[in-house]
Amino acid sequence: MGSRAFGIDPTLVRYIAGEIRGVNRLGVQLGVVVGGGNIFRGLESDARGIERATADHMGMLATVINSLALQSALEGIGCDSRVQSAIEMRQVAEPYIRRRAIRHLEKGRVVIFAAGTGNPYFTTDTAASLRAAEIHAEMLLKATKVDGIYDRDPVKDSRAKMYRKISYTDVLAKNLRAMDSTAISLCRENRIPVRVFNLGKKGNIRDAVCGKSIGTLVEG
Repeated sequence: MGSRAFGIDPTLVRYIAGEIRGVNRLGVQLGVVVGGGNIFRGLESDARGIERATADHMGMLATVINSLALQSALEGIGCDSRVQSAIEMRQVAEPYIRRRAIRHLEKGRVVIFAAGTGNPYFTTDTAASLRAAEIHAEMLLKATKVDGIYDRDPVKDSRAKMYRKISYTDVLAKNLRAMDSTAISLCRENRIPVRVFNLGKKGNIRDAVCGKSIGTLVEG
């Protein structure tokens, strides 16, 4: 959304695309999972009078819209990419096929995984963890609006302290909500380290990929 109250901010999309292209040019195989909260949030459906499963599917479709916007921005700056959707819609995106996704990555293309897991009641975080496990990712990077994982909400409490490193178990036990419990559990079971960092700081994606100590590292 950028500074908007709703929808897509083209300037922010171009910025994100530029950050991703910088990592892609390093020769890093990069898959991207995009949320859809700027358009529709399934978890807020009760207040809207929409049944939860239906609302979650609406949220998944919102992620496809965002994925297409990101793909367009990437292609516009010379970065080859593919959108794969967990909900089949062949006119706008490839269906998600694990082996095809891996092949795209091997060819240097950025793969954008859209439509979550294709199932209601699962978050975008869980989709990211699932895809990371399926493609044997070395690390899951969670780009967010804050600098890392805090012991309390830093937006609401100025006394909040950021963890530089924390275990999967402590994230779950302390109910820190950096990612939902299913996503964290999937990463723990598959030994995928997670780095949470601020997307708004230029160069952070590249720094995270290059192993610099930014944000919060979650591992065993």
